[in-house]
Amino acid sequence: MSILLHAPALLIAIPLLAAFASVFLNRIGKKALSAWVVFALLATEAIAVLLLLDVMSGARHVYSLGASVPGIVSSTGFPVRIVLVGDALSAMVVFVAITIALLAGIFSTKFIEEGKEKFYSLFLLLTAGMAGLSLTGDFFTMFVFLEMLSISSAGLIAFFREGTSFEAAFKYMVVSSIGILFLLFGVGLLYGKYGFLNIAAVASMAAMQFSFIDGVALALISAALLLKSGAVPAHLWKPDVYQKAPAPVVAVLLTSGLVGVYLLFRILFMIVPGAGISQAVGSLIAGIGLVSIFVGVTMALKQESLRRLMGYAAVAETGYILLAIGTALSVASFASVFSMNALMGGIFHIINDAIDLGFLFLAIGAVSYVAKTDNLSEIKGLAHKAPGLSVIFLIGLLAISGMPPLNGFASKLMIFESLYFFSPLLSIVALLGSMAMLAIFVKVFASIFLGPAFKGTVRKLPRRMAFVLLCFVLTMILIGFFPGLVVDLLVEPAAAALTSSCSYIGGIL
Repeated sequence: MSILLHAPALLIAIPLLAAFASVFLNRIGKKALSAWVVFALLATEAIAVLLLLDVMSGARHVYSLGASVPGIVSSTGFPVRIVLVGDALSAMVVFVAITIALLAGIFSTKFIEEGKEKFYSLFLLLTAGMAGLSLTGDFFTMFVFLEMLSISSAGLIAFFREGTSFEAAFKYMVVSSIGILFLLFGVGLLYGKYGFLNIAAVASMAAMQFSFIDGVALALISAALLLKSGAVPAHLWKPDVYQKAPAPVVAVLLTSGLVGVYLLFRILFMIVPGAGISQAVGSLIAGIGLVSIFVGVTMALKQESLRRLMGYAAVAETGYILLAIGTALSVASFASVFSMNALMGGIFHIINDAIDLGFLFLAIGAVSYVAKTDNLSEIKGLAHKAPGLSVIFLIGLLAISGMPPLNGFASKLMIFESLYFFSPLLSIVALLGSMAMLAIFVKVFASIFLGPAFKGTVRKLPRRMAFVLLCFVLTMILIGFFPGLVVDLLVEPAAAALTSSCSYIGGIL
């Protein structure tokens, strides 16, 4: 099938071309523009599903741009072309990213009222950047797509054109520029030593001659991706950005941060050699994750702004992923059961974080839309006038807090169990962080929805926005009731793809 053959390229090309076309389609009308954007995202989603179904059957897609036969890296077998790779892990990540972008795009057709052509152009560029980062097989395209993602994100953060939104966008651009500079320096060191930009080629050579230069390059690249993910100590931009950016943008931005986390682990599991170095790097990543949980929870406790609170909650949730994957990396050489469970728990939590946090930010946007105010501190007793919204909001809060039988419980349970075998103290700290987060969210729900009836007038939630929120809620419930199905079909193959670096390298070279 030609569509499946070109799926990795189409996942980038469709939103990229749709972004440029949306500027001209706005002249036809806003409805035509909205329909075009949703159609482009639906087409991208369909291709992501096709790619995911194919790799689940054991296939691997290697797409070489510029080659007469896309599956050939080059005419001589020399890895010099730009390469996109779709395996069980990258196909899962791009599917999650495109799905969140699709739902956020549908939500935004009613949420964004002015300047839609500018919004959608940047939104589709951000989507293309996420797809490119998920599928990249070389450091050059990683740099290009990270630039695309950062520039489009900054424009979307400042979309409302307020002083505070400009400030948040400026902070984001400063952090992104520093991260991209780190990435460029790290890639330059690897290219100077090996003469390659292909990740598989670099990994195959670094395994045989890992040196101090490789360590410095790896540290720079890891720092760049940690900056993008918003983990401690590079977390300060996150609350500001999440407080000021439009709700659909935040849902996609946090997903792009999770894509950065995926890239970090892809590179670490491929390039870091030997048990000693692997344990040291894994312990460092796990330590960053533990500190991120502590800082995220403690800072969330003192926040008055709901969006800033959610920004710090996102820092803590990123910490759980780093803690799990860092633990798996630090004991990967022992090939133990709890190491693989930690790895699968971290990957599973990437999926759940994208769903739960994405839903909550969209739900916050729905609350501000219904109550006709962005100042959520003024909203009290909204459950009296919007009971349906209060129920689904509560479900989202319980899911992100890790309460059964919702999806967040399944991934956190896997993380807690594996951490207990590694270090009971770590599992207790992680569990206490989750309990504290639940207490914070109970307070949030009570402050917005409970108490005397809301005195202001409310708007009816548009059907499209309600449809998107219900899709999220149903997904949380289904994953919560059938976590084994998700683990067997998505998480376990993704974990196997992450740990089998030799298979990845051999499939490309």
